[in-house]
Amino acid sequence: MSDILTADEYRAIAASLNLPNQAFVDGGFRAAQSGETFETLNPATGEVLARVAACGAADVDFAVTKAREAFDDGRWSRLPPGDRKAILIRLAKLIKRNIHELAVMESLDSGKPIYDCQTVDLPETIHCLIWHAELIDKLYDQVSPASDEHIAMIVREPVGVVGLVLPWNFPLLMLAWKIGPALAAGCSVIVKPADETSLTALRVAELAMEAGVPPGVFNVLPGSGPDVGEPLGRHMDVDMVSFTGSTQTGARFLGYAAESNIKEVVLEMGGKNPAVVLDDAEDIDAVAAHIVNGAFWNMGENCSATSRLIVQSGIKDKLLKAIMAHAREWPVGDPLDPETRIGALVSKAHFDKVCSYLDKGQTVLLGGEARDGAYVEPTILEVDDTAAPAREEIFGPVLSVLTVEGYDEAIALANDTRYGLAASIFTANVKRAMRGARAIRAGTVTINSYGEGDISTPFGGFRQSGFGGRDNGVQAHDQYTQIKTIWVDLSDNADANVDASINR
Repeated sequence: MSDILTADEYRAIAASLNLPNQAFVDGGFRAAQSGETFETLNPATGEVLARVAACGAADVDFAVTKAREAFDDGRWSRLPPGDRKAILIRLAKLIKRNIHELAVMESLDSGKPIYDCQTVDLPETIHCLIWHAELIDKLYDQVSPASDEHIAMIVREPVGVVGLVLPWNFPLLMLAWKIGPALAAGCSVIVKPADETSLTALRVAELAMEAGVPPGVFNVLPGSGPDVGEPLGRHMDVDMVSFTGSTQTGARFLGYAAESNIKEVVLEMGGKNPAVVLDDAEDIDAVAAHIVNGAFWNMGENCSATSRLIVQSGIKDKLLKAIMAHAREWPVGDPLDPETRIGALVSKAHFDKVCSYLDKGQTVLLGGEARDGAYVEPTILEVDDTAAPAREEIFGPVLSVLTVEGYDEAIALANDTRYGLAASIFTANVKRAMRGARAIRAGTVTINSYGEGDISTPFGGFRQSGFGGRDNGVQAHDQYTQIKTIWVDLSDNADANVDASINR
């Protein structure tokens, strides 16, 4: 979609950026009502990028009021579907026009390699918005076969004012995953970006206004979880919250909903995702490449990352040799250098957490080194299934290797987790592949590959990986709509109408 620039060109863009630093509410930038700000840092250097408005409960109240006004007067919610579609496509085009600026902003704010931002995050963000925009006028309502004297219409309506709470690992892409279907449905949205990575959400909100999204429809409130996320989750006039992040924080939103207006809550949370490799897997080099990509892409800061390799003993040595060869091809370094594959972890606190798993007494097969308070090498550990690296979500470039003797043991170990987001199985036996894919309790299971599907396939998890809805696919629109039945009586006979209503 766009040409890769040189490291010097990306650094020149970084030096010239005008970074947004205020909340975006009711169509414009504004300071937090308290006047307070917080620092957002470049995790690769520790330098302050900007001081961003630190919003609080008063800002949440104001944004909800403006979002509700926009929803109720229909400036977006009742706009003809074709008009909403055209505006969202214009937004996607504006993002494409500013793709280098946004890619650099994303890399600076999150530590992500510019190569990933330029070739994955931005193109997929644009594609996501266009895909959901194109779906707006292709989702049809239904008519139930009630009787000759009745018409029963089943219609979708936008759920209302929604809170969209984003993670820090894919700031732009997760923004698109949520605003795409939410705005397509006609909702008004209040985005709460992660406080580590607020910048690109603010810039996209500005571009949305330029594209024609009306004031009050797309609002962004930077700030901490307690100061913005909790008030949003507890607000009596927020109809629904979609959250992506940790399982611990997601559980809090269930509590907020129960203690307020019982708003709808959709959760997409953590994972401890297995890759099962059986003895009959073909093309070991290709298998190794998939596992390395799944484990180390985005520094392992990915809820669907391959963090557990469950390998049958007969193929283990050959596979590990190939995996380590591929892992050595992932250089660690400056995120703005397009040759870099492993950038900086998002924060010093997260760096310390990941490093805590590197000194657990397990066998280090590769890597295990950290440097500069920001970088962790691609690391491969051989562990038993009771060790912390095999059971806890590390969210870093760490792959745990577990050895099994047979298929049944492999599937049982794959399911021995409180999570259930993603999994992979590698085998040449089609029947075993399909049986394994069905037996593994995860929302997405890939066969002979690593991946999450694409924009057309729903993404979400089982158990403590989430529930309540799915991102991506047509199913993503379900979480931002309510289903209404409209019952029309065509009969001239009142008694017949009563009988039909009672006996239907």
